[in-house]
Amino acid sequence: MFNRQPFSLRNTIFLRLLITFLLIMLPIVSLGVYLYHWIVQTASEDISKTAVSQIAFYLTDLENELERMRLQQFGILEDEDLNELTLTWNSMDAFKRTEKINSLWKRLNAIQNSSMYIKNVSVDVFPISKSISSANRTQDLDPLSYYENHPKFDIRNNQVIEWKGSLYLSTAKQSATKGEQPLFIIVIELDTVKLREALSQLNTYAGSGTLLFSKKTGDILVSVSEKQLNEDTNAFISQINQSNLTQNGTYTMLGNHYYTAFASSDYLNMSIIRFIPEEIIKKPLDKFYTWAWLFIFATIVIIAVYAFSTYKFIHKPLLTLVKSFRRMESGDLQFVIAHEAKDEFGYLYGRFNQMIANLRSLIDQVYKQKIMTQRAELKQLQSQINPHFLYNSFFILNTMAKMSDVERIEQFTTQLGEYFQFVTRNASDEVSLKQEIHHARMYTEIQELRFSRRIRVQFDALPQEAEQVSVPRLIIQPIIENAFEHSLEQMKHSGLIVIRFEMEEREIRIIVEDNGQSLSDNGLEQISNSLANGNDHTETTGLVNIHRRVKLTFGDAYGLRVSRSELGGLKVVICFSSEGGDAHDSIAHRR
Repeated sequence: MFNRQPFSLRNTIFLRLLITFLLIMLPIVSLGVYLYHWIVQTASEDISKTAVSQIAFYLTDLENELERMRLQQFGILEDEDLNELTLTWNSMDAFKRTEKINSLWKRLNAIQNSSMYIKNVSVDVFPISKSISSANRTQDLDPLSYYENHPKFDIRNNQVIEWKGSLYLSTAKQSATKGEQPLFIIVIELDTVKLREALSQLNTYAGSGTLLFSKKTGDILVSVSEKQLNEDTNAFISQINQSNLTQNGTYTMLGNHYYTAFASSDYLNMSIIRFIPEEIIKKPLDKFYTWAWLFIFATIVIIAVYAFSTYKFIHKPLLTLVKSFRRMESGDLQFVIAHEAKDEFGYLYGRFNQMIANLRSLIDQVYKQKIMTQRAELKQLQSQINPHFLYNSFFILNTMAKMSDVERIEQFTTQLGEYFQFVTRNASDEVSLKQEIHHARMYTEIQELRFSRRIRVQFDALPQEAEQVSVPRLIIQPIIENAFEHSLEQMKHSGLIVIRFEMEEREIRIIVEDNGQSLSDNGLEQISNSLANGNDHTETTGLVNIHRRVKLTFGDAYGLRVSRSELGGLKVVICFSSEGGDAHDSIAHRR
C-alpha cells in the first residue's frame, strides 16, 4: 500500500485551471465581441441588399434594352432596300441607288433615335465597298473596318464587343458560298457616355464606384468611379481582372478596402461590380470600433496567460511523463523523475519512480525464468523432428537390403551417419545458415539415392553474405522431407524440388517448392490455417513446428508462408532476419 501525501488547495492544478478559465470566460469580453459582430453584420447586410438590388435592376433594364437593339439588327438583315443594294448595285442607275440609300439611312436613323444608349448604327456592304451609317450617311468602306479587325465573332450571340475604346453589337448577312466574306455587316455602336451616366446614378456613396465588364474576356466595358478610384486606372483594372471578383464581400483594391456587390447576366455574358468604401459601412460603428480593439487586446493577453500557464503546469509535466514511459519501453530503467511541486503530478511521478524501482528488482527473476522456459521449448520442438526421419531411414535401408544394393548401402550409411551426427549434436540450439544448408543438401543426396532418377532436386547456391547468419537447427530439411513424403513419393517420374534463396535488405527468404500434383485447394487452406492459428496447446509437428521455432527465434514478423507453387505443388517460404536472432532477443522483444 502506497502512502499518499496530502494535497494543499493552493498547490492543485485544478485551482490554476479554474482561475484561468474564469479569466477567459469574462462576460464583458463575450458580450462585446458578440455585439460588435452583430452590428457590423446587420449594417453590411442592409447595404449589401440595397446595392445588389440596384445593380440587378440596372442590369435587367440594360439586358432588355440590348435585346431590343438586337431584334432591330436582325430586322435590318431582311430589309428589302439593303438586300437590293447589295445584290443589284451594278444594274441600278444613280437615282435608284440614291433612293435606296436614303431609305436605308432613314431606317438606321430611326434605330439610333430609339434608344439613348445608341451612338451610331452602320452597315458595311462588302460587295459595293460602301458603308452607310446614321451618323455619316454614305462613305467608302474603310479597309481597316470593324469587321477586318474582328473576324472572329458569332453573328447570333448577345455579347457586347469592346474595340478601340468603344462598345459594339454586331451581326452579319452571310454569303451563299460557305467560307466567303459576308454580304454585309450591321454594327450598333453603344454610347459609353450615356452608359456611364446611367451607372453613375448607382454611386450614392462617396468614394464608391461601378464597373460593367465582360464575363468571357474579363475586359472592363464601362467604368464609373470617384477620384480615388481613378488615380491609377490601369493598375485598378489589372487588379480587378486578377482578383476574379464573382461574389459579394470585402476586397482590397489599390491599398483601400471596399465592400463589393456583384450581379451577372448570363444572357449578355456581362457582369456589374459595385464598390463601396468599407469605412462608409463602419462609420456608424466608430464608437464600437475602439472598444473592439480593447477587447481584442484583452483577449490576446488572456490567451497568452492561459497558454503559458497550461504549458508550464500541465503540458510540460505531462510531456516529461510521456518521455519517461518511452524510455521505460525502450528498456532504460536507470532513471527517476524529479518534481518539486506537491501537486497531482508530484504524486504521479513518485508512483512512477517506485514502479521503476520494482521493475528493476523483478526483471532479473522474470527475464531469466522466461529464457529458461523458452530454451526448454526450443529443445522440445527440435526433438520432435528426429524420430520421424529415423523411421524413414530404416525403411530406405530395408529397401536397399532387399534389392542387394551393397554399394548404395555403404554410401547411404556414410551419409546417414553424418546426418545423425549433426542432428544429435546438442552443443548449441542454433547453427550457421551454411551448416544448415549443408545438412539439407546431405538429406537430399540421401533421398536421391532412394528415388534414383524419379525425383530431381535443384539446389541453388547459398549467397556468401548469408552464410554466417545464425538460425535454429533443422528448419529446412523437414520441409524438403515433407515434399518427398507427401507430394513426390507417389510420382513415377519427373518429380522436381527447387530450393532457392532471396535477400532483401534485412530479410532472407528460403523458398522450397515442388511440382507435386496431390495438393488440393482445401489441403493448402488447412496448412495455412494451421500456421496462422497454432497455439501452445496444439500438437507441434511438421511445418507448424518449424513456423513456431522461427517465430520464437526471430520474432512474430517472421516464420513460414505457404502458397501454391508455379510448378504445381506446394511452395513454402521461410522468412527470417538477416541480422540473426536468438531466444534472448525474442523474449526482450515480447517484453
